[in-house]
Parts: sequence; structure tokens; C-alpha cells
Amino acid sequence: MYYWNMNCGDCFYRQQEAMELNRRWRPWRVISGRVTSGLGVSSWAPNRLDLFARGSNRQLIHKWRENSRWSNWEDLGGVLTSSPSAVSWGRNRIDVVVRGTDNAMYHKWWNGSRWSDWESLGGVLTSAPSICSWASNRLDCFVRGTDNQLYHKWWDGSRWHDWEALGGNLTSGPGCVSWGPNRIDVFARGRNNTLIHKWWDGSRWSDWEDLGGNLSSAPCASSRGRNRIDVFARGRNNQLIYKNWNGSRWSNWQNLGGFLTSPPVSISPTPNRIEVYARGRNDIIINRNFSG
Repeated sequence: MYYWNMNCGDCFYRQQEAMELNRRWRPWRVISGRVTSGLGVSSWAPNRLDLFARGSNRQLIHKWRENSRWSNWEDLGGVLTSSPSAVSWGRNRIDVVVRGTDNAMYHKWWNGSRWSDWESLGGVLTSAPSICSWASNRLDCFVRGTDNQLYHKWWDGSRWHDWEALGGNLTSGPGCVSWGPNRIDVFARGRNNTLIHKWWDGSRWSDWEDLGGNLSSAPCASSRGRNRIDVFARGRNNQLIYKNWNGSRWSNWQNLGGFLTSPPVSISPTPNRIEVYARGRNDIIINRNFSG
């Protein structure tokens, strides 16, 4: 069964395929703990997941899942003025970035045996930062600046590069993901509350493209494999909305329900799994997973 979608650039979508994808989403559930921000999430192994948030004293807090068992929360200090963002570029490695009290970006990392101190990476942020990695010992960070442009700062394995302006008119923080070497996809909410997208192909940055939707938060993105992207945001009714790239076309937006009080975050610990986390009512953590 097919239907015509006037907003998808002359594409046909398979309605039955969308219905089948919806059936693979498991019901919402609650993860223990209360938070004062959105979440950050990373994974350095198929059976390992690390979750970060701002605690009641504005500090960074961390909880992890090994196999199917969650740890207690640990206090990692700092004074956060944004949600955290996290990534792993290798086994037993985690990098976390946040906005500090001076609106600069701060970085903390786990090297396999201990947590580093906080380091300031400068900048003047008007949003939470987003971090991703396309190679071992490579980090790419994105933020919204005071002029609402997208700004980029990266670690090349030996040093941090200066901030570069990438244009745009963002009305939210950015979300970024990499599905392969030298590839980065960045998403944000644009002036009309639609999803906007810009990507690095290894040699240049694309122009911005508008992917529609009606967002009430910053978007997030994750990847299940090469040339695959899953994008999530909070919709106008505080529900989770979802759009994916299958390697050749963008899907239509899907409503995945729930009641979010923060932007969502997503991760794919394995190629056939997506995990989405957000803050819900009463500062609880809510989670919905996809398998298949």
C-alpha cells in the first residue's frame, strides 16, 4: 500500500513499512533517578551504556548499564548550565561536554581507569553542546553561538582546533552523529521550528537542507550503520517524534508518544537496536527502545 506525501520531494512512502517499524518499538519505561536537565548517552561496547545528566546541585551525574544491570548514580562534579553530551571513540573511553557558568564549553573524559578534571574549551554558547566521533581519538563538538550560527570545534588526536562558524539560523542547540570515517551529520531546529540538516562528506560542508516537522526541542541523532541515520525530537505536544534516513531517502515523521520535558537523546549500541532517553514528568527518566 502506497500513499503520496507532498512534503517529501516527490517520494513514495510505504505505509505498511512504517506500521511494521512502529510495532518494533517497545513500550515506554522509567529508569530510576531524577534529573534537572536532558540526558547525555554513549556506548563503548554492545553490552555497555553510559547515561549522564545534571543533578540537583547542577553537578554532572553518571549512571551506567553493564549487560542488563544498572549502577547507582555517581557524582562527577562541575557546575552545569546545560544538558551534557557524551560520546565514546573506543573501548573504555568516554568524552563528555557541557556548558559552564561562564557559557564556555567544558570537557571531561574517562580514560579507562579514572575521570579527568574539567577543562575549558572556550566559546560563548547559547545552547547545550553536542559531541560525536568518526574515528579513534577524534572528537567533533557543535554549539549554537550568540549570533544563532552553528559553531564547530574539533580534536584531531593531538590538539583542539579553533572554533569555526558554519552558518545557519538555529533556534535550538544542535545534535550530531557520524555513521562512518570522515562523515558528520548535524541537525538543529530552524526558524520555522522545522528540522534543518547540514553534513560533512570528507571534503566540504553541505548547505543547510530543511527536513520539515514541527519541533519543540533540539533534535538528536544516532546511527545503526553505514549511511543510516535516526533523528528524534520533541514534538509540539511534547511527544517523541522520529524520522530516519535509510541510505537513499528520508522517511516521513512518526509519532512515538510519551511526554517529554527535555530534548531526547538516542544511541545504537548494536546495529539492530535504538535506545532513546529523555526527562519526563516530575524529572524522572523515561526510555523507549527499538529492536529489529
